[in-house]
Amino acid sequence: MNRSALRCRRLAPAFLLTALFCLLGASAHAQGSAPAPSDPGNVAAPAGDAVWTQRTLQFVYMGFTAHYSCDGLRDKIRMTLLQLGARAKDLKVQTYGCTAALGRPEPFPGVRATFFVLQPAGQAAPGHAAAAAGPPVAAQWQSVNLNLSEIGDPLDHAGQCELVEQIKHSILPLFATRDLDFRQSCIPHQLTPAGTTLRVQVLKPAPKNAAAPS
Repeated sequence: MNRSALRCRRLAPAFLLTALFCLLGASAHAQGSAPAPSDPGNVAAPAGDAVWTQRTLQFVYMGFTAHYSCDGLRDKIRMTLLQLGARAKDLKVQTYGCTAALGRPEPFPGVRATFFVLQPAGQAAPGHAAAAAGPPVAAQWQSVNLNLSEIGDPLDHAGQCELVEQIKHSILPLFATRDLDFRQSCIPHQLTPAGTTLRVQVLKPAPKNAAAPS
């Protein structure tokens, strides 16, 4: 074997080691320079200015598992609207179409409601007549995990499965929302604990002492 070939054999491991270090360094640099992912647990994020906008609702409940009186449905819908960010001071929810005796379950209880929600300034919700009221206000996105059980009982929560599904289809579009997480495994005439989950970010007023985004 000549001297040139011997020298190449001796230098080959050094070249391979150098190449390996270069590859590792490039990989570490790429990982370090990649942008950090957003925090999925963030419960509030600035959203700029928004305006209070009037909404109207006519809602009839139709379900097989849980049954409500007109007053019971009115209370559930009021609770829903407040959790989703409806302004409390001028929220009006009234029953209609009631035929059963006071306090007894109705076959198809109904409610009518008028209320104000925050809508991003300069944006009109498609398909809804909007009547803005007042100057723009600072708003932020807040996470809501809809809960209609007043007593915190898992079986009571399971009974709301069909109602939550109707809320998702009929009420949620009246609000400014994003990042909806809706999961359902309801079975008619059966109570399914944790059968329905509705998590969503909704537009709500920012605290007055909140720091302005940099």
